[in-house]
Amino acid sequence: MDVLIKRKKGILRILFLSFFQIGAFTWGGGYAMVPLIQRELVQKKRLMNDEDFINILSIAQSFPGAIAINTAGLVGNRLAGFPGLLVAILGSVLPSFTVMIMAATILFHFGDLVLVQRFFRGAVPAIVALIATGIFSIAKRALKQRFDLILSGVLFVLVLVFDFHPFWIILIGALTGLVRKS
Repeated sequence: MDVLIKRKKGILRILFLSFFQIGAFTWGGGYAMVPLIQRELVQKKRLMNDEDFINILSIAQSFPGAIAINTAGLVGNRLAGFPGLLVAILGSVLPSFTVMIMAATILFHFGDLVLVQRFFRGAVPAIVALIATGIFSIAKRALKQRFDLILSGVLFVLVLVFDFHPFWIILIGALTGLVRKS
């Protein structure tokens, strides 16, 4: 019993610190965090495999709310139950909350300064690069069959050209998965 309690406390600490670190050093929001979460928990700490992570990411995307928080909660729940869900979400949100308070204060007082405006404008290409890296990394692991690649392309066009809501995209993908024979 003591071993299980210690093991659970250990995983809770790992979850909190991992998500806190990711949250503290990620600019660009939820999708920019996804490749960092994958690198930290799948590749470095080996707490889950790629397939588990991609499945969690698919579920997280289907929930309303921020993808990073949804992913943190589902990863935490998978690894340590409800306490894991709580500490992973707290770890991922706390840095952003703190930074947002500081950024809002700085922007309120110094937002008209050219250097401040340049700083925030200059961060945009880096954020786009991080998001693109995450997309390619996940696509490489998830889209192994030609059908999956084609379906992904069709769904991409539905969003980009026809402005389909993400709910419908996920529903179409999920229903296709139900009727498709591998």
